[in-house]
Amino acid sequence: MQAIRNFLRATFAAIGQELHRALTAVRNNGPGQITFWFLALVLGLIAGNAAVGFRTAISYIQRWLYNADDHELATRLGSLEWQWMIAIPVAGGLSVGVILWLFIPDGQTRSVPDVIDAAARREGRVEKRIGLASAAASLITLSTGGSSGREGPVVHLAAVIVSWVSNRIHADGITARDLLGCAVAAAVAASFNAPIAGTLFALEVILRHFAIRSFAPIVIAAVSGAIVSRLYAGDITEFVLPIDSIEFYAEMPAFLILGFVCGLVAYALMKSVFIAENWGDAIQKYLRIHIVLRPTIAGGLLGAIAIFYPHIIGVGYETTSAALSGNLVLGAALGFTVIKVVAVAITFAGRMGGGIFSPSLMVGALTGLGFGIIATGIFPGVSGSETMYAMAGMGAVAAAVLGAPISTTLIVFEMTGDWQAGIAVMVAVSAASALTSRLVDRSFFLTQLERRGIHVAAGPQEYLLEAIKVVNLMRSAGSEGAAPELQAQELLEQGAYVEVTETLETALPKLEESPVEFLPVVKMAEEGPQLVGTVTLLDALRSYNRALAAVAREEHS
Repeated sequence: MQAIRNFLRATFAAIGQELHRALTAVRNNGPGQITFWFLALVLGLIAGNAAVGFRTAISYIQRWLYNADDHELATRLGSLEWQWMIAIPVAGGLSVGVILWLFIPDGQTRSVPDVIDAAARREGRVEKRIGLASAAASLITLSTGGSSGREGPVVHLAAVIVSWVSNRIHADGITARDLLGCAVAAAVAASFNAPIAGTLFALEVILRHFAIRSFAPIVIAAVSGAIVSRLYAGDITEFVLPIDSIEFYAEMPAFLILGFVCGLVAYALMKSVFIAENWGDAIQKYLRIHIVLRPTIAGGLLGAIAIFYPHIIGVGYETTSAALSGNLVLGAALGFTVIKVVAVAITFAGRMGGGIFSPSLMVGALTGLGFGIIATGIFPGVSGSETMYAMAGMGAVAAAVLGAPISTTLIVFEMTGDWQAGIAVMVAVSAASALTSRLVDRSFFLTQLERRGIHVAAGPQEYLLEAIKVVNLMRSAGSEGAAPELQAQELLEQGAYVEVTETLETALPKLEESPVEFLPVVKMAEEGPQLVGTVTLLDALRSYNRALAAVAREEHS
C-alpha cells in the first residue's frame, strides 16, 4: 500500500512539474501548435461557461422581477400592473447609468464592434475593466426591459477573458487574434447551441478571414462551448418549427423578393438606431443631461411602450417563436415589427447595452411572416406555409444586419433544426445582404466603427495606415540617417511638416505632396512647432508594405 502511495505521489509530482514547465514555456516563447489547441479547448470551456452563466443570470433576474423568463415574458407581462411596467425598466436604466458614470468614461458600452477593432488594430486585446463593466450594464439592461440581444455582451465578455490570457502568456498579435477567434466561437456556440455557426461567425465577422491555421483551434473551441451549452440545457434547438412543405421552384422568386424586402427592413433597423443615437447625443448635449439619466430616460420610454406592447421587453424569443409558428395575424406581425424597431433604437440611443443580433432575428421573423401571409394569400395554389417565409426572413434580416450571410444562415439552421428550407433561406439571405451592403458600410458593426472614424470596413490597406505612428518611423534630429536639419527648418517655416502624434493616415498624403523625399516631424508647444526629427517617404512606404505583407501572410497561412 505504501508503495502505491509513493508511486501516485511521484506521478502527480511529475505531472505538476511538466505543467509548470509547459506554462513557463508558453509565457516565455508563446504557444506551440499542440499547446495552442489545448488553450483553444480551455478557452472554449471558459467562454462557453461565461455565455451560459450570462444567459442564466438574465433568466434568474427576469424571473425575480417579472416572474417569467424571456420565453414566456410577453404573455406574463399582460397581467403586470402598469406602474411596475415602467418602474422596472427605469430602475434598470438608472443602474446602467451609474455603471456608465463610474466605470465607462465615454458612456458607451462595449460590444461586437470593439472586438472586431481589437482583432484588426489592437493585436487581439480589448479593455478589460471597461469590458466587465459593459457586461454588467448589458446584463441589467436585458434583465429589466431593454430591447436588445445577449450575443454582443457575450462576445465581448469572451474577448475580455482572452485578452487576460494573451497578456499572461505574452502572445503576439497573430496568436492573440487566433485565441480571440476561439473564445468568440465558443461564446456564440454556447449562446445559441450552434457550433458550426459559432466557428464561421468568428472567422467571418471577427477575424474577417478564413486562414487554415486558425480553423482547427476555433472548431475545437466552438465544439467545447456547444458541449457546455448542451450539458446545461440539453440537445435542443432554440426554436421549434412546424414541418411544412415548400414548392421550391415555384416559390423561389417570392423568396428572392422577400430577401430584397428584408434588406430594406434591415437598413431601416440600422438607420433607426444611428438616427436615434445622434438625437440622443444632441439632446444630451443641449439639455446637459447627466450620463446617469440617459439610460434612465430610455428605460422610462421602453416601459411606457411595454404597457401596450409587452413584446418589446427583453430579447424577444417568445414573439419570434410565435412568428415562426404562424401564431400571429398580419396586422400584429407588421405592427410588432415597427414597434420593435422603435424599441431597439431607444435602447441603443439610451446607451443601455446589449446586442443587435436577437432583435434582428425577431424583426426578420415578423417581416417574413407578414410577407408570407400576403404571398400565400395571393398565390395559395403555388405556395407552402407562411412559416417558411418567417424562417427565411429571420435569416435574411439578421444576415444583412451582421454582414455575415454564411454564419447567419447556419445559425438559423442550427437554432431551428430544420435543414429542408436551406435553399429558400440562402436565396433570401443573399438578396438581403447584397442590397444592404450597398446602403451601409458592409454591416451594422462596421458602420458603427466607421461612425467613430475607424475604417475597418475598407480592409487592412485602410486601417493599417491608422495603426502606424509617425513617432515610430522618424529619425531624431541630428541622428544618423536624419535629413539635414537646415533643410528641415526651411520646410518647417513653409508650413510643411507632420506632428509627432500623427499616423500614416494623415502623414502619407503630406509626404507624397512634399517637394522633397522627407518632412520634418514636430512637437507642438506654446511657442510653436518644435523640430524633433524627420520622416522619409521611403521609410513610410516600407513600414506600410511590411504591415500589408504581415496581414497577407496571416490570412493565407
